[in-house]
Amino acid sequence: MWLLKWVLKAAIFFTLFAFALNNQQDATVHFFFGTQWRAPMVLLILSAFAAGLALGILGMVPRWWKHRVVARKSLQPATPVPPASAVTADVPRTEPLTGPPHGL
Repeated sequence: MWLLKWVLKAAIFFTLFAFALNNQQDATVHFFFGTQWRAPMVLLILSAFAAGLALGILGMVPRWWKHRVVARKSLQPATPVPPASAVTADVPRTEPLTGPPHGL
C-alpha cells in the first residue's frame, strides 16, 4: 500500500513538473487602471491556485469557529460535579472493603 502511495505521489510530481517546463513563456495579466503583470505562465497559474486556496480557507473560518464553540459547549457539564472527597464523605459504605473485586 505504501508503495502505491509513493508511486501516485511521484506521478503527480512529475506531471506537475512537466507542466511547469512546458509553460515557461511569459504571460500578461491586465488589472484595473492600466496596470499589468508579466510573469511566466506557470507562476501565474500557481499564484491563482494559491489565491483560491486562501479564499476558500478564509470562507470556512467562520463555520469552523461556530463548530468549535458548539463542541466546547457540549463538553462542559450541565451541572457542577462536586469533588470526589465530598461525595465519599457523605455516603456510607454498604459493601465490605475486603474480598475480590466484582467480576473476577
